[in-house]
Amino acid sequence: MELENHYVHRSGWLRAAVLGANDGILSTASLVIGIAAASDTRSPILLAAVAGIVAGAFSMAAGEYVSVSSQSDVEKADLSREKKELEVMPDIELQELAKIYRKRGLDEKLALEVAAQLTAHDALGAHARDELGINEITQARPMQAAFASAMSFLAGGLLPLLVSLFAPMKYMLAFQYSFAILFLACSGALAAKAGGSKLLASVLRICIWGTVAMCASGLVGYLFGVQTS
Repeated sequence: MELENHYVHRSGWLRAAVLGANDGILSTASLVIGIAAASDTRSPILLAAVAGIVAGAFSMAAGEYVSVSSQSDVEKADLSREKKELEVMPDIELQELAKIYRKRGLDEKLALEVAAQLTAHDALGAHARDELGINEITQARPMQAAFASAMSFLAGGLLPLLVSLFAPMKYMLAFQYSFAILFLACSGALAAKAGGSKLLASVLRICIWGTVAMCASGLVGYLFGVQTS
């Protein structure tokens, strides 16, 4: 028998990486499409793409760091309170832990015995895991999330930039949309593979919403843009 593959340990960095890559592809491609719909020269398109990539990468890193840091602060505060409660009222905390195990199906005697043994081994760890839902897998890691978001956004944004460099200006919109959908589909497939989720659902989800975003950007370019001679 083969051991089952589990993917939850990847959830922290995978979420940030997938979000960053998809956002890099979609934001840059949508920005380029909007500019291309309003201009028939390559320079403003390239400038917009580069500016979008740089701003987006730093924005994603900052956003992830602040967001995950807030989660980390909440976890630390909860652990600090739990530690004080274990020092002040250990008996009540023991009964609280036993109650959690009874709700999970253990009888009263076994639940109390399990709670007592886990408390003796690592009281704070037991309460963090079973009462607060904090463990090594789900624990917030701000720097990891920030780095994964920034690097993946940068990698994703470079793809539409390359299309902007080499695609014929006459067909820039078509090239950008086609390659962006291809890149998004590949990103969705990789995310599904890494996360063990359904391939088709992951690909369709990102491609549909990517199409909506790029169409909206192109429409804005056509409505408010001024074609140059």
